[in-house]
Amino acid sequence: MISKDEILHVAELANLKFKDDEVDSFVDQLDKIVSMASNLSTVDTDGIEPTYHMGDTSTVFRADEGVHTQTREQMLENVPEVQDNLIKVPTIVDKEDDE
Repeated sequence: MISKDEILHVAELANLKFKDDEVDSFVDQLDKIVSMASNLSTVDTDGIEPTYHMGDTSTVFRADEGVHTQTREQMLENVPEVQDNLIKVPTIVDKEDDE
């Protein structure tokens, strides 16, 4: 059983301040939690495989395979400017800086 003094001690260590009724509430709640944990420790789990995931463990990744969804012409319709069947982009580096 958790005592009120233990709650106050932990609250002091955590630099927390509670009203008396809150401390009483914590004593009750922590007693229930400790009691439930004690009940769980009495359950016979021999032969039970550990559960690592609550959901389906199948992989969500798909095979890394290229799929053509558009033609080159369809993709080039979405770019601002095309030159010689290539995407034209603004100059980033001046030729003088490149030398």
